[in-house]
Amino acid sequence: MRKFITVTIAAATLVAGVASGNAAETKIVFGTNWLAQAEHGGYYQAKAEGYYDAAGLDVSIKMGGPQVNTAQLLITGALDFAMISNSFIPINMVKQNIPYVAVASMFQKDPQVLMAHPELGLTTLGDIKGRPVAISTDAMDTYWKFLEVKYDFTPDQIRPYAFDVAPFLVNKSLIQQGYLTNEPFRVMENGVKPQVFLLADYGYTSYSELLMCSKKMVQEHPDIVQKFVDASIKGYYTFLHGPHDKALALIKQQNPDYTDKAASDAVQAMEKYGLLESGDALKLGIGAMTDARWKDFFDTMVKAKVYSPDLDYKSAYTMQFVNKKVGM
Repeated sequence: MRKFITVTIAAATLVAGVASGNAAETKIVFGTNWLAQAEHGGYYQAKAEGYYDAAGLDVSIKMGGPQVNTAQLLITGALDFAMISNSFIPINMVKQNIPYVAVASMFQKDPQVLMAHPELGLTTLGDIKGRPVAISTDAMDTYWKFLEVKYDFTPDQIRPYAFDVAPFLVNKSLIQQGYLTNEPFRVMENGVKPQVFLLADYGYTSYSELLMCSKKMVQEHPDIVQKFVDASIKGYYTFLHGPHDKALALIKQQNPDYTDKAASDAVQAMEKYGLLESGDALKLGIGAMTDARWKDFFDTMVKAKVYSPDLDYKSAYTMQFVNKKVGM
């Protein structure tokens, strides 16, 4: 389960790894938000299939993990681009005057889910109101705010989350958070077919797997940003719809514990639920973002008192590099 990162340090000036003269020598360090896995497959596909090379980019992929603060690495200059988990982080950077910006959103749907035992007979997300729900401490400041505003969930429902499916398996009255491409499959491996409520299908409009870089990079090297975005989008299309053995080999090279079964489960979920290809992405291509979507998310969080209504949330993102139907 990925952790939400609150950025609390001052922004460093990012110096892009751009070699002089030959664009073919442009070096890019990109960081993911978790251990290497199929959800990140587009970037590994672009690396494995030479899409970055063809664009004149020498890309190094640094995987995240439970002890890695990807957002902090980005704003201190250790990364040129970073995968960021949700829409809160770019807006939080605006709130703290940190000059970084979202340039694409690879996932149209945040994969955050709540899982319930089928014996409870729940039919919709609203049925969870009043029931015990195990969530992480990070969730209290993120998607739980959406549940309070839209579905009247209350703090007394919250139970500690152990980052394990074992408590859920033994307690049939417990509802638990999860990641669409992970925990539901782990539960099924233990003989339980959970009811899965994908928050994105119930109005939670946070983007996910956002690609971020510095505003300095956008202003001074827009050509590099465009090349990296385009090659990554192409990587996701071919990862989802074509052979991706080379990409998985790179993923398992970085994360040796990752299994073919986990990869297959993740790809299945990404396709079935349209994590990448749904909504605006069906018309505008993978990576799509819109003002309307950002506004809906921001307005919801204003109601939840997460943000002041006068915050310039629009400076958290730019659509300069997306919505161009690349790869379609």
